[in-house]
Formats: sequence, structure tokens, C-alpha cells
Amino acid sequence: MKRDIIIVGGGVIGLMCAYSLVKEGKKVTIIDEGKIENSASFGNAGLLSAFDKSPLSYPGVVLDTLKLMLKGESPLTFHPTLDLKIYQWLWNFVQSANEKRMKRSMELFEIYGQIAVDLYTQMEEIDGMDLDLQKKGLLMVYTQEEPFKQKIKKCQNSERFEILNIKQTKTYLPCANDNIQGSVLLKKNAHLDAKRVMLEMKKYLLSQGVEFILEEKIEELIFNQHDVTAVQSQHNTYTANTIVLSTGYQTFLAQKAHNDLMLIPAKGYSLTFEMPQELKPTTSLLFADMFIAMTPRRHDVRITSKLEIGSTSKEVVQKQIESIKNNFKRYTLPFEMNNTIEWCGFRPLTPNDMPLLGRDKQYSNLIYANGLGWLGMTFAPAIGKIISELICKEQSNEENENIMAFN
Repeated sequence: MKRDIIIVGGGVIGLMCAYSLVKEGKKVTIIDEGKIENSASFGNAGLLSAFDKSPLSYPGVVLDTLKLMLKGESPLTFHPTLDLKIYQWLWNFVQSANEKRMKRSMELFEIYGQIAVDLYTQMEEIDGMDLDLQKKGLLMVYTQEEPFKQKIKKCQNSERFEILNIKQTKTYLPCANDNIQGSVLLKKNAHLDAKRVMLEMKKYLLSQGVEFILEEKIEELIFNQHDVTAVQSQHNTYTANTIVLSTGYQTFLAQKAHNDLMLIPAKGYSLTFEMPQELKPTTSLLFADMFIAMTPRRHDVRITSKLEIGSTSKEVVQKQIESIKNNFKRYTLPFEMNNTIEWCGFRPLTPNDMPLLGRDKQYSNLIYANGLGWLGMTFAPAIGKIISELICKEQSNEENENIMAFN
């Protein structure tokens, strides 16, 4: 049986591509090596942080990271490796950390971030999904005086921001102690529950006739001269008119099409726990100096942090968990983390914060939707819409202005 569209990869990007394609009346099959419920998207902080926040690659990021390393608060761990691609990625990352690139990234984030927030709203209000979408802003909490002063200068005289002193910050973050300097509320941002997004989307897509083939790893692409005719697992071959690769950090299928995507796996961690209600934050926040995100959810709280580059281990490293807890505790009141769930997973990072989207240059029915890093939840709806448009309008990359915007 020849299928219409096969999406390889059932993370949030793959599911959102399916969502937009189904809305256009397309028949979609999703193939994933897991059960969907254990993808990296489940460990996401759930921040929708497209507005007024610098990307990962920003001017001064290298110096700022070195300073945090000296204080023992750095989120970055680099594991020496023989993989030359890691060093090429690092070089490209440093080159991308300039004012011009940051400005362009933030302009794109603004456009596609609004598309994403609008689509999440539609999914709740029209499709009846329960995503726990909260449009309360993102609180940027500062633990160092100089970065806080610099942020205040940038945020003055704008209704998009609210500058808060220590006492005012504690109304949003009751568990904060007096070691913080203050905060800035980025009013346009939002947050949701990443687990709910994944489970609700899977349920909705099933109700719309999407076929899920789970716990089956696609290992090969079958080519003719100009197209990919099929994808192949250890036991089965699936033919399709269009193949979408949304494979997260895994690039081996793209390599079979002689396309070495410039992205690397970056290992991140999350801790999900229950805490006293009176200390729970009222909105999502980011300890801006330490790269620790904290998201309140209905019944628990999640903090995410750490960026391990060069690691291939899928195991939770307790040393990293303790580091997150120790950094977090420096700036919060003592409280008990109950029923804690520790998680780690790999995020697909490009060196310039730009996703890798569009048709393969040689095989026109092979489409990539990769490289969102930890911004998967933030931009997934917009990326799904772009990929759907590319397929449904039978466009080339050059004919799709959104694809070209990220090029």
C-alpha cells in the first residue's frame, strides 16, 4: 500500500506537521521508534519564549559562559570528542554570536512566535485540546547586578516589559530569596504543559484518522533517480508520495541522502516535582544568568537546565542533577521537592538558532523539519504550518517565503 505522506519522527515538530496537513485534508502516517510518550518533547520546559528574549547565540555568550564556569554556575558541560563535526558546530556557533545575526533571529522569532501562540489558542478553543496554555508572560530573573542593569536600559519606556525589584519579583516567585537582583517580565510570552501538548495532540490526530506506526525504527531510505520511493525498518518497507524527516537530533537518515545537517545533539535535563502551593511561581520564568527555566503546571513544577555537548550517554547523570539543584537553591528559599522525576534527553541544536527546513536539493519529495533545539514547543505550530504549505501548494524551497526566511 502506497501512503500519501509519511512523517518519520513523532516529536512535537512531527505531530504539528501532521496537524497542519490533516487540516488541509491530507492522509498522514507517523512512524516513530518510541511510543510518542517518551520523546524529548516530553522533557520540554513548555516555554513559549519567542518575544524579547535573546537567542542562544548572542554577542558575549562565550564570555558570559566562562564567567559562570568560574562561579561554578555554568549550564554548559563540554565533553572532549573525536567527532570533528562538534568542533565545526562550535566554530559556527561563535561566528553566529554577533549583533546582526541576533537581530535577524529575534525578528523571525517575533513573526513565527505569534503564529505559534495563535495556533495553540486555536487548538484549545476550536479543537478542544487541554494544553494548559497560560499567557502570563515570562519572568527573567537576574542574579547578577550588571546584566540586570543592562536589561533595564533595554526595556525602559516600553509597554512590553515590566521591571521589578526584589520585593515585586517575589509576588511572581514567592520562593525567591534576597540573593536575586530583580527581574523583568516579558509580557508577550506564554507557557504550556509540554506533556499535555503531546498527549492531547496524539489523541486528536488519532481521532482525525492519522496512522501511527510506533516502536519501529526507520533505518533506510529507498531512492530512485529523483525521489525517495520508500522508508525501511528492519522488518517492513513503507512506500509514500512524500517523506518528511522530523527526526530530532538523529541525522543518519539525512546522511543517506548525502545531506549532513549542521546540527548536534545537546543533552539537557529536567526535574519535575511538587512543592508547597504558597511558594509556587505564578508564571514561567528563566534565571537569566544561569539558564535555569522554571514552569508552574497544574499539579507540579518543572525546572530545566544544562547543556551537555559531546555526550552520547542517554543516562541521567546525578552530578548534573545535583548541580542544577545547588544552583537553584542559591537563589530560593528552602523547601522540599516531593515526588521528583528526573529526566534527560537530546535536543537538536543548529549553531545559529535557525531550524533546517525544506525540500532536499536532489530528492524533491524528501522534506526536512529539524533543528529547533529547545525551541520546539515555541515554534512547532509555525513550522508545521510552513511544511504543510510547502507540500500542499507543491512549492519549491525558493517559492516558499517562509522557508527562504530561515535560509
